[in-house]
Amino acid sequence: MKKITLIMFGLIQTFAFSQTQDLTTLASGDHVGMNALFDDKDNLYGYVSLYSYGKSGDKTKKFEYVILDKNLNPVANKEFEGDITAASYQGYVDFKGQIILRPSMMDYSLVKNRELFTPVSMVIDPKTNTITRKVYYDYLEDGTFKEINQPKNWKEERKENREEKREKGYNYVSAVGEIKEGGYFAIEYKDFGKYINNNSLIKFDNNKKEVWRYKYNTNGDKKVFSTLSVIEKDENYIYSIIKKVDDGKKVFSLVVLDMKTGKETANKPITGLSDDTIDLIDSFYSGYTGSIDNDKTFDDKIVLVGRNYAKNDFVGYARLMVNKSDFTVDTKALYFKPDFAAHLPKISALGYVESGYMLQSKDLYFMSDGSVGILAEKFKPEGQYNAPKTTDLVYVYTDKDFKIKEIKVFEKEKTRWVNSDYLFSQYLNNGKDVVFFYRDYQKDGVTKQKKWNLFINTVIGGKFKQEIIPISEKDNYIVTPYVGKEGYILLREYNEKEKFNKIRLEKLNY
Repeated sequence: MKKITLIMFGLIQTFAFSQTQDLTTLASGDHVGMNALFDDKDNLYGYVSLYSYGKSGDKTKKFEYVILDKNLNPVANKEFEGDITAASYQGYVDFKGQIILRPSMMDYSLVKNRELFTPVSMVIDPKTNTITRKVYYDYLEDGTFKEINQPKNWKEERKENREEKREKGYNYVSAVGEIKEGGYFAIEYKDFGKYINNNSLIKFDNNKKEVWRYKYNTNGDKKVFSTLSVIEKDENYIYSIIKKVDDGKKVFSLVVLDMKTGKETANKPITGLSDDTIDLIDSFYSGYTGSIDNDKTFDDKIVLVGRNYAKNDFVGYARLMVNKSDFTVDTKALYFKPDFAAHLPKISALGYVESGYMLQSKDLYFMSDGSVGILAEKFKPEGQYNAPKTTDLVYVYTDKDFKIKEIKVFEKEKTRWVNSDYLFSQYLNNGKDVVFFYRDYQKDGVTKQKKWNLFINTVIGGKFKQEIIPISEKDNYIVTPYVGKEGYILLREYNEKEKFNKIRLEKLNY
């Protein structure tokens, strides 16, 4: 282990800082991942780099973490024993300021199939540079808590579930989590296989004593049932969408619960959008992109954006906005036809643009006045004899009433076998503006060779600006852009054969 002296975040007082770091020299283990860390206000906190030393026991594997500040200075490191089924970890900062290492990949190679289990997260206290296993709780049907020290293997869990189902006719399901507002939340329900019922949302104090219980779907069956989806919470309220289904007919409501008592403060109908649109608006999954962060909370409102559906077809985008002062709900919808067609004449009603390309959603940006930026990429899926392809990026900028203000097309070369040239984005100026990055392999007019450029696109005060940076790569070296502190971008240069793995910060001009 290479010792790094602990320097507490927030207490670093130095004029000299690193702009380059060699990840291979920070620890002697195999490098298995690095990711950015953000605080609870989405500000860049630093980075965590992970290293593996392999199997250390029957159920353990030895790892090491190195914490870097946002200037790439290493400020803390430590070796730890993780679960043998963990291949790597993804770090994030929780509401207590602790750094949580959550297993991001499974390692199936060191245990037999019948012994596989889900690895647990690890908790780093940056004030003391100590690391411990995350404590999990199981809420039991008799109303008691049980601390989980070692997760059961999957085979044992399946056996217990089968035995419980035979004995009771259902499986009791629960989940517990600690909350920023103090205490714990638990959900519980009975799973009968083809339907569930007896759902509860339960609030506990710091001593795990029940404070209140909100019951719903008490007598649910296959045809008549209710669901609850929490979309936001704060120290005063819990905001949720309740769906009531009666023989296929759906009714949706915004239900606001008092955080202290669990009583309903408001119950407002949600209308103006199709059932499928409202049903799926609390999440946004987009093909190869995965999950898109599709909501943002401001002091006065909660804004969600999802797909707009008509008869199961994706026909545009929808916005649901909750006013936090009076709990009123505002819904708006955009359609590829006619709304997008006014700016993209070739677009079809289902979002196809030309030659079999469709608009694939990549990211969403939320402004404090309710306006939204929607970034999509022209994408053609893989066919039996064709590679997947991407071309231009399309940025849709709406006004505060969710009407299209402008659509800007960023033309780029066709890329094959890559499912996206879009990289990432950051908010600027305390969330008022945004910058997003994409790459493009462009052919040199003289040499005809393809070299890739980094495109930096800012939307500041509603105005677009673009900067292009040529990125040079040595033979067999890969350069990958990544998120950096405001005004900078992090570039990672990598060559596995030569054990070369360096990161550096480059200043941007915006």
